[in-house]
Amino acid sequence: MSGFPTTARVVIIGGGVVGVSALYHLAKAGWTDCVLLEKNELTAGSTWHAAGNVPTFSTSWSIMNVQRYSTELYSRLGAEVDYPMNYHVTGSVRLAHSKERMQEFARAKGMGVYQGMALEVLGVDEIKGKYPFLETHDLAGALYDPADGDIDPAQLTQALAKGARDMGATILRFTPATGVSRENGEWIVHTEKGSIRAEFVVNAAGYYAQKVGEWFKPFGGRTGPMMVMSHQYLLSEPIAEIEAWSKEVGHKLPLLRDVDSSYYLRQEKTGFNLGPYERNCKAHWVTPDDPMPDDFSFQLYPDDLDRLEWYIEDAMARVPLLGSAGISRVINGPIPYAPDGNPLIGPMPGVPNAFEACVFTFGIAQGGGAGKVLAEWITEGGTEWDMWSCDPRRYTDYTDRDYCIAKGKEVYGHEYAMHFPWHRWPAGADRKLSPAHAKVKALGGQFGAYNGWERANWFAKPGDDTSEEATHTWGRSGPWEARIREECEAVRDGVGVLDLPGFSRFHLSGPGAGEWLLGRIAGNLPKPGRLSLAYFPDHRGRILTEMSVACNGADDFTLITAAVAQWHDYEWLARTLPESVTLKDRTKDLSTLIVTGPKSRDLFAKMSDADLTLPWLSHKMWTVAGQKAVLARVSFAGELGWEVHAPVGNIPEIYDAVLAEGAKPFGMWALNSLRIEKGYRAWKGDLSTDYSLLEGGLDRFVKFDKLQDFPGKAALLAEKQRGVKKRFVTLMVDAGDCDAPYMSTLWHDGKVVGETTSGAWGYRVGASIALGMVRADLAVPGTVVEVEIYGERHRAVVQKDQPLWDPENARIRA
Repeated sequence: MSGFPTTARVVIIGGGVVGVSALYHLAKAGWTDCVLLEKNELTAGSTWHAAGNVPTFSTSWSIMNVQRYSTELYSRLGAEVDYPMNYHVTGSVRLAHSKERMQEFARAKGMGVYQGMALEVLGVDEIKGKYPFLETHDLAGALYDPADGDIDPAQLTQALAKGARDMGATILRFTPATGVSRENGEWIVHTEKGSIRAEFVVNAAGYYAQKVGEWFKPFGGRTGPMMVMSHQYLLSEPIAEIEAWSKEVGHKLPLLRDVDSSYYLRQEKTGFNLGPYERNCKAHWVTPDDPMPDDFSFQLYPDDLDRLEWYIEDAMARVPLLGSAGISRVINGPIPYAPDGNPLIGPMPGVPNAFEACVFTFGIAQGGGAGKVLAEWITEGGTEWDMWSCDPRRYTDYTDRDYCIAKGKEVYGHEYAMHFPWHRWPAGADRKLSPAHAKVKALGGQFGAYNGWERANWFAKPGDDTSEEATHTWGRSGPWEARIREECEAVRDGVGVLDLPGFSRFHLSGPGAGEWLLGRIAGNLPKPGRLSLAYFPDHRGRILTEMSVACNGADDFTLITAAVAQWHDYEWLARTLPESVTLKDRTKDLSTLIVTGPKSRDLFAKMSDADLTLPWLSHKMWTVAGQKAVLARVSFAGELGWEVHAPVGNIPEIYDAVLAEGAKPFGMWALNSLRIEKGYRAWKGDLSTDYSLLEGGLDRFVKFDKLQDFPGKAALLAEKQRGVKKRFVTLMVDAGDCDAPYMSTLWHDGKVVGETTSGAWGYRVGASIALGMVRADLAVPGTVVEVEIYGERHRAVVQKDQPLWDPENARIRA
C-alpha cells in the first residue's frame, strides 16, 4: 500500500507485541486490508523492556490455551517469516514449598496433559537433575515444563510485523492516533498525518489503553478497568560457573520460579536475570504528583531496590551462585494490570465494532495466542476457546480508579499465589451492597463478590475460624463445611432464605418483542404468567448464554441472567434489537430473595396474599410482608420454593419477615451444592462456548420445528445428524478430601476422555458429584471413568440423565 491509507477494514492502535500479533493473525485469516498505528517505533511500550519469558503454566484453562499456542507459534515463526529470532526453549522448574502447592502443580499437569503438553511433577530428589545449583533441603517438590523458555521481545515483534507486511498488511510507525469519530456506521481514526475510515478498530495501546479508551466514551464506552505497576528485574554480572556449565551441556539453565517466595530467576547470557513480584509493590501514574506522561517510549522508572531486598536475599539463599556476582543493570518499567491480572481481549463493552487487546501483564507469553483470539473475534464473531476469563465485559460499572489500584497491587504482590476455591481476596470489597447487607453480615455472613455485588457464601457461627489463612486449602473441610451442611439440610427439611442481590435483569417490550426473541433463542417462549429457561446459541450452535424468561403479557418480558453476565448479555440482546422494541437494564432497581424448602408454602401463607397453589414455573405480583413483590415459583436449589423479586427498598422488610417466620439464612456455597445435585448448569462453567447445546444435554430446549430461524440452527441440525462428540454427564465420584474443580481431566482405559465443568459435595445425597463432558460413547449410565483431582485419579460412575436428588421433581411441584 503506497502513500497514507485513507481506508482500512481494521485499524489497530498500538505497536507492541499484542497489536502486531493481532495484525499478523488478521492477515493470516485473509484480512490484509488492515492498518496498525504506532506513535513511536514498534515495541516502544512495555514490550521493549519486557524480560521475554514464555511460560505455558496456568491453572486457567483458557489462559493455558493462549500461552501454549504462543509457544507453538514462536517455535516456527522465525522460519515461517524468514526472520532470525533468539528463542531459547530451556524448560522451567517451578518450586513448591508445601503440599498445597504440589496439589496445584498436579492440577496444572492434568490440564496440560489434556492440551498435549509434557509437564512433569518432580520429587525433591529429582530437582537437582534439572537444576544443579539449587538448594533443595526445604522444598516439597517442583513442576517441570520442557516447553518453557524466553524470547527476545523486539525480535518477536519484528518477526510478526514482517509476516504481517509480507501478507499485505500495513504498519505506520511514528503515526500516533489522536482520536476517533463515527460516521455512517464506520469508524474514522484520526492521526496527525490524516484520517483512516475503518469498519473495526482495536485498542492495543498497552499501558496507554485507558487513555485511548476514553475516546470511545461518546459512543457508549467506559473507563477501562486497569492501572500501571512498576516492575523491576535485575541483571547480574557474568558468573564463571554458569558459563562453564552451559558450555559443557550445550544449553542454558532452565528458567527457575520460586513461586512461594515470589520471583523468577533466569540465565541471561552467562549471568542471571532476577525478577521479583514484591508484596510492598508500587503503582505508578496514580497520584497528581506522578501524572502519566504523554509519551514514555523507551523510558524506565528510577531504580528502587530497597523494595526488593528480601527477595534478593531469598534468591541468593536458594541459588548461592547468584550471590557471587554483582548487579550489572536494573530494569524498572511500567506493566499494566487489570483487577484480576488477566488481559482484556474481545469486544469493547457498549461500543459497536470496537475491540480491546490490551492490559497484558504477560504480553510476550500471551501475545501469540492473544492475536489469534482477537482475529477470531473480528473475523468470525467468536473464538475457538471460550475466553470469558479475558473478556472485557467481565467487568461492569464497579471498577473505578481506587478499585483498580487496590486490586492491581494485590494481584501483583501475589502474582504466583494459589487461588484456593474457598479464598476471597480482600482488596476492593463492598463495591455493591444488598439493601439487606447489614442484616446478612450481622447473621454471620462471609461474603464473596459477584460482579461487584457482595453475597454471603456461608454463615459463620461464633467461634468459627473466619481468618483468611483458614481458606488456604484445596480440601472440602474447613470451618465452612459444617455450616454448608446445616444450610443444605435446612433447605431440605424446612425453609431457607438466600439474599441474592445483583441478578442481571432486563425488561424487553414493544411490538414484535416476542417474535424477535424467538429468533434469538433455540426454544419457545412461555405464555403470560409463566416463565422458562431460554438458551441463546451462537452461529456455531454453541452455548452463548442462558436466561430465565418471564412473560408478563403480549410482547412484554422480564429476562433474568447471571450477575456477571450483565454487560455480556445486554450487549447480545441490544446488538440486533429492532426499533419497535425497547430494552431496559433494571439490575439496580430490583433485588431477589430465594425462599425455598418444604415449609416455604407455610411461611408465605402467613405473610402474603399470594395464591400459593399456582403451579411450578408461574409468576405473579403479590403483597409479601406488606410490600409489593413478584413471587416466581422456581428454585435453583431443587426444592419447593419461590424467588421474591422486589424493588430494592422493599427487600429489607421482606427479609426480616421471612427470618422472623423461621427461615434459616443460607449462602452461595450451599446453593452450589444444591444445584449440582439437581444437575442444574452454571454459566461459564457448565455452560460456555466450548460446548454446543446438544453436547450440553440441552436437546429439550432446542425446537428445530419452530417457524423462526435462530443462530446456529443449521450447525445444530448438522451436529444432530452426525452425532455429538462429547456429552454432558453427571458423575458420582469416590472423591477423597477434595471435590473435582473445573476442568479436572476424565480418564478411561488410560486415555483422556473428557473434563469436569463443576463439582461439589452433595449433602442431600451424601456423595461427591461432578458435572462434566465425556466422550459420547461413554455417556452411558453405569460407565466407570476416573476423575483426576489434584493429581490423584478417583473412580467415578456416569449417572442417569436426570437429577440425583428428587429425579421426578416431585418436591419442586408439591
